[in-house]
Amino acid sequence: MFGADQGELDANTPRMNGKKLTIGIVQARFNAPITNALAQACKQELIALGVQEKNIDLVLVPGALEVPMALQAMAAKLKYDALVALGCIIRGETYHFELVANESGAGVSRVSLDAQVPIANAIITTENMEQAIARQTDKGRDAARVAVEMANLLEEI
Repeated sequence: MFGADQGELDANTPRMNGKKLTIGIVQARFNAPITNALAQACKQELIALGVQEKNIDLVLVPGALEVPMALQAMAAKLKYDALVALGCIIRGETYHFELVANESGAGVSRVSLDAQVPIANAIITTENMEQAIARQTDKGRDAARVAVEMANLLEEI
C-alpha cells in the first residue's frame, strides 16, 4: 500500500477511481480568465476519473483570501470526500502578493488538517499573466487528480 515514489498513478489504478466520490470546488473570481480555465480543466478531469457531474459542487468567492473560509464551510457539511482550492495570484509591485499567497496557502492547509478532508490546492502564484496562462490547464487537471487520489487514500488508511 505504501511505497517509494511511484510517479503518477495510471487512471485505471483503484486510487484514481472517482465514481463514488463527491468533490467540492472553491474558485476565486479574481483573475477570472485564469480561474475559469482552472475550474474547467479540473471539472473535465474529475469527470474523466469517474466523478459524476452531479457530485461536483462549485462555489465562487471574491479572491484567494476568501477561499479557505468557503472550504471550511464546505468541509463542515461532511458531504465531501475531497475539496479543491482554485485561484490565481499574480505578482504586482507591492508586498500584497506575498501576503495573499502565504495567507491563502496557510489557510487551505489549516482547513484540510483541522477538518481532516483532503484539499488539492491549485491557487497558482505566478510572476505574470503569461506564466498563469501556461499553468492554468495542467494545474486544474492536477488538482482533480490529487483530490481523487487523496480521497481514496484516506479511505484505504
